[in-house]
Amino acid sequence: MKPEGLLRPYFGQTWHIYLTSILLHAAASIIFAYFPRVLGDFTDQLESGQLISNDIARYSLLLLVIGAGFSLFGGVGQFLIMYVGRLFENMTRRRLFSHFSDLSEHYYSKNGVGRMLNYFMNDVTGVRESISMGINQLTMASMLFLSCIGSMIASGIPLYLIAASIAPMLLIPWIVTRIGPVIRQRSRKVQEALGEMTESVEEQFSGIRVTKKFAVESIMRNRFGEHVDRIRDNQLSLVRMSSLFQAIIPFLGSLSLIAALALGGYLTVTDKITLGHFVALTMYIRMLMNPLQQIGNVINVLQRSRASLARLTELVAVKPDIAENESASEVRLERSPIRIRNLTFAYPEAARPSLQQIDLDLEPGMTLGIVGRTGSGKTTLVKLLLRIYDPPVGAIRIGGTDIRDLTLESLRGQIAYVPQDGFLFSTTIRENIAFARRQAGQDKIEAAAKQARIYDNIIGLPDRFETKLGERGITLSGGQRQRTSLARGFIMQAPLMIMDDSVSAVDAVTETEILQTIRQERRGRTNVIISHKISAVKHADLIIVLDGGRIVQRGKHEELIAKPGPYAELHAIQEEGSRYAYGH
Repeated sequence: MKPEGLLRPYFGQTWHIYLTSILLHAAASIIFAYFPRVLGDFTDQLESGQLISNDIARYSLLLLVIGAGFSLFGGVGQFLIMYVGRLFENMTRRRLFSHFSDLSEHYYSKNGVGRMLNYFMNDVTGVRESISMGINQLTMASMLFLSCIGSMIASGIPLYLIAASIAPMLLIPWIVTRIGPVIRQRSRKVQEALGEMTESVEEQFSGIRVTKKFAVESIMRNRFGEHVDRIRDNQLSLVRMSSLFQAIIPFLGSLSLIAALALGGYLTVTDKITLGHFVALTMYIRMLMNPLQQIGNVINVLQRSRASLARLTELVAVKPDIAENESASEVRLERSPIRIRNLTFAYPEAARPSLQQIDLDLEPGMTLGIVGRTGSGKTTLVKLLLRIYDPPVGAIRIGGTDIRDLTLESLRGQIAYVPQDGFLFSTTIRENIAFARRQAGQDKIEAAAKQARIYDNIIGLPDRFETKLGERGITLSGGQRQRTSLARGFIMQAPLMIMDDSVSAVDAVTETEILQTIRQERRGRTNVIISHKISAVKHADLIIVLDGGRIVQRGKHEELIAKPGPYAELHAIQEEGSRYAYGH
């Protein structure tokens, strides 16, 4: 995707505002360009002795009109440019967030939160400054430059004198082509370093409790200091080149003024031009120095923003790994069996498969228990059912349709997934429980809290369901977070509920109560319970044991404990002690 791809929708909506602003800036510049000419005429009339009091009043009023017109037209033009700049910021951040929400888990596994925040903050702001303040200054400076050149020609100043005076300025385009790419490259390095620092800060703030418990604050400070030093070095490298560029532009303007003073002064002394023309020429050149300074600043900003624009364009060009087919259909999970056949799956860039030759049938209304040691593939199987990652073609079918041919909304919208970490948002408990059912009434929210056995804890808080949680729900204990997350799953009343070790942080009594509620309240609905605890899955209609990505055992609880194998060993360790596990 070309860089214009990000800006085209924006300019498509705002081009008329930009055009209006440019016309206003042009009018302001043309008006202001009369300023030296009026002073030149005033000087000639004063030198000839023909100036009277009425002329003084007329010239004063004319200068007042010039100043007022320049301020009015220029001010309105500047407001319009700044307005659409903020509009770009709003549109782009919305587009970025929408794009981020479409990207798959694989992208987030390779890019930290801090790096993504840098896109939202620094890169978007950098581009906004260039298309608002940058375009505003560039338009004003360019119009004023052209107006001054035109006014100099129209005022009768000799063309060779004008050419000699502005000759040093003609070097500016050549300098831009030489220094501009260097500024852009160094600016990109600065943005990348800022992204790394933001990512480091987010990670260290999230883990500050671990840092304090292990008393390694000094290590964290040194690690953060390395990021800050890298930013400093990159920024100083950028500043050196930017300062050189911004110093050259005014220097060329000074050379132009020297040429005007030297040649113009000589022509005035030799009576080749009038004193008024000389005054007007020097004022025109002096007026051109400010636009040149602005152009230098703008080019500097534009080169740096091009690096940000390139980063944003590359981000928007990233295609989601999980995409719907154009002919994708909807599914009704409450009536659709799930068939898994010869499923083998490996994560991108992984050395070996996480799942191998999985065959499984999950009928509507059935409860499936999944046990296995850490890393055996339990959560991977769930991710494929949710289509967080794409399984091989035809490996998973729901109601006879390949899962890859179903719409994501109909698939995920009918699955209540309760993860182990119990992530909660920094909002009220009520909003966290009703996260997927925003219109749920208070009675349904309370019912879900009671089913998850978190209701008594909530009403014990000062603001009850309106209690605001800290970041990631840190206000609550681990078990309370899990049960709140479980209530969020209960309130969906989804055809399929997946509990991914989601009662691991609760005590045995509460776990028993929750599991009993699941058997009662979700009778007739499909459930998948993943757990390390035999007690959580022993009432399931079917239990599978995963080991090394393969199903090594399957059956009911009574069948599995009756024959040697991993399940019976785990049962012995958890409920009968280690005697059976060690064979004595």
